[in-house]
Formats: sequence, structure tokens, C-alpha cells
Amino acid sequence: MSSNLDSIRILSVDDHPLIREGISGLLAFRADVKLIAEADNGRDAIQQFRLHRPDITLMDLQMPEMSGLDAIIAIRREYPEARIIVLTTHAGDVQALRALQAGAQAYLLKDSLHEELLATIRAVRAGKKFVSPEVSFQLAEHATDDALTPAEISVLRLIAEGNANKEIAAQLSVSEDTVKGQVRNILSKLDAKDRTHAAMIGLKRGIIEF
Repeated sequence: MSSNLDSIRILSVDDHPLIREGISGLLAFRADVKLIAEADNGRDAIQQFRLHRPDITLMDLQMPEMSGLDAIIAIRREYPEARIIVLTTHAGDVQALRALQAGAQAYLLKDSLHEELLATIRAVRAGKKFVSPEVSFQLAEHATDDALTPAEISVLRLIAEGNANKEIAAQLSVSEDTVKGQVRNILSKLDAKDRTHAAMIGLKRGIIEF
């Protein structure tokens, strides 16, 4: 890790080259930040972290081979002092909560990078935390919600894939009546009008993903 007198050393992790180029451009010519390495998936991110020990890692969540969430968990397990900023297009409260619980210090939406990235990097380097306002609103709105159980999440994921109750029961090796009860619980907990609405809510909030 660098001292406070040095530039903040950055590892950028994203599977989209244009995003990495944009981040590189934002960080260029800033005296107090320096992009030292890049990775395009979670597995490579772990290797690059081990090699460079950056002060701040900018981490996308949805990537091939290994997700950003799994990479955060692995990096923080090996390096508890690692400081990680999630950069994502998803404002879902459940996904944000998972990332923060895994050890990320900040959760930033990609559409606000120009306004917030540099300030967030400096804040996290100083030991502070930050969550984009839109995400903060979602977290507050659902803070007291009754969370779906792992079994209900599995059912919701299969609903989103277009499966009927009978097909879900067969895939999960449970009775169709059990699935019907879980669907009722899902609709109630998500305040959803029907199965399609529940799937849309699940995707928006990051409860499930494709």
C-alpha cells in the first residue's frame, strides 16, 4: 500500500474495454491518482490484486468466469484491508447490500462516474464509505421488508426463466403444492401483482440475475 504522500494506486476491473478506457481517461492527469493495473473478470482481478496490492480497486459486478461479488469476497478474505469500490449499472438494493456485506466500501452507479468517481476514490482512501443516492434510497425503502428465503429465490429465478409451477417442482424435487405456497409468499413479500411482475421486481432489485 502507498503512503498518504503518494498517488492513490488504482486497479480497474470491468469486462467492457470501453468502460475501462473511460475510467482511464477520468483518472489521467490527476496528480493524486494513478491507474496501475486492469482486469476483465473476477479471477484476473484477484491475481492483479496480489501482484500490485492497489490502494483502491474499482470492481464491476457482472463479469464472465468469476463475478465481482465473488472476487470481492476472495480478495477481502486474503487481504482484509483491501478497499473496494463497486461500479455497476444496477441500483438494486439487494445486490448493493450483498456487495457491502462482502466488504465493499462504496457502491457507485456507472452513469454517475464523471460526477462522483474521483471524490469517492479519495473518500474511500481516507477510510470513508459512500453509496450512490439512488442506491441509498432503494436500501432505505426496503430496509424493513421481509426478505425472500433461499428456496423462494430459487423459485423466483425459475419463474423468471419462464417455468410453470409443475416444471419448477420437478427441477427442485419438491411438490407442486410446495411451489404454489412459495409463489404466494413471493408475491406477498415483493408486493407483486403476478408472477411476471415478481420476476421484474426480482431483477430490478438484484434478488436474481441472468
